[in-house]
Formats: sequence, C-alpha cells, structure tokens
Amino acid sequence: MNGRIAITGGIGCGKSFVAEKLRERGIDVYDCDGAAKRLIAKSQDIHRRLTTLIGSNAYLPNGELNKAVVAEFLLASDDNNKAINDIVHPAVADDFIRSGVEWMECAILYESGFDRLVDKVVAVTAPEEVRVERIMKRDCISRQRALEWIKRQMPQDEVRRRADFEIINDGRQNVDCQLDKILTILF
Repeated sequence: MNGRIAITGGIGCGKSFVAEKLRERGIDVYDCDGAAKRLIAKSQDIHRRLTTLIGSNAYLPNGELNKAVVAEFLLASDDNNKAINDIVHPAVADDFIRSGVEWMECAILYESGFDRLVDKVVAVTAPEEVRVERIMKRDCISRQRALEWIKRQMPQDEVRRRADFEIINDGRQNVDCQLDKILTILF
C-alpha cells in the first residue's frame, strides 16, 4: 500500500470500532483525539499558548487541562473555538506525520484540514437513529442532546461524498467483510 489513509465519520458511526478492527489485523492506527489530549497535557508549547489565549486558569495546579474553564471559553464564541483549534490541530498534524503511522482515525477530518495529510479516506456511516441510540447509551445523555451533537457536525452525506470508500456500520451489514474488501483494494 502506498500513502496514508484516514477513517472518519460522525459521532456514533463507529470510527473507533473500525479502527479496532484494523488493529486486530495488525494495522497501526493513529488516534487524533487521543493525540490531541496527550499533546494538550504534555506539550509545553501548547500549554504556554493556551494559557496565553485563555488565561492562567487554563490548566489546574497539577498541570491538567481545566476542562470547565476551557469549555466555557469554547462556548463563548466560534472565534474562541477556532483559536484553540489553530493551536492544537497543527501540533496533531505534525505528530501524525512524525509518527510514521499510515492510518489515522479522525472525527473532524475535513473540518480540521487533515484530509490534506492523507491519500485516501474511508467514511464510516450509520443511520441517524442507530447513531442516536449508540450515543445515548455510550455517553448517558438524552436523545435531544445526542441529536444536537450530530447536527453540530458535517452532514453524513457530505462526508460520504468526499470519501473514497464507505463502511456502513448499521448493525446489519458485516463490517469485517466491507473492511476486507477495502483492504484488498488498498493492498
């Protein structure tokens, strides 16, 4: 296989499930969300920049991110969200490139511009009702809150349209068979 490949899709579609299926096949998958959390916790540059942006209370005395303060900052305006993303996303992109890993799992592939880092994209999709049920169960939230999270993201049809491959994770179709077909094409 030549090039890098991304797994993407909206909340509740099963990106992590597909990434785990790849790991079971011996394929390393870079977790963008996990990397962002790790870099926010460990990078002195990000620590300095977030503290400058948000204030000295952006981090707790023990060095952990002050999630309540950051969440309040994020919700205050779209510009604040963009400012944080402008700090974190380049660090994650650089970390991915340095990692040498060919596969990435990224929820906001297109929104973050990470699609420019990969050669092929696999979209994981699921019907909205399936997604809502998964989110409610996983996060212990209301149906309304789950729908709000879904609506905040890029529409699934747009993600599907931009992708090179699609895995339908609706609980009926065999994900392993779909994944094996894609891997046969890629390898």
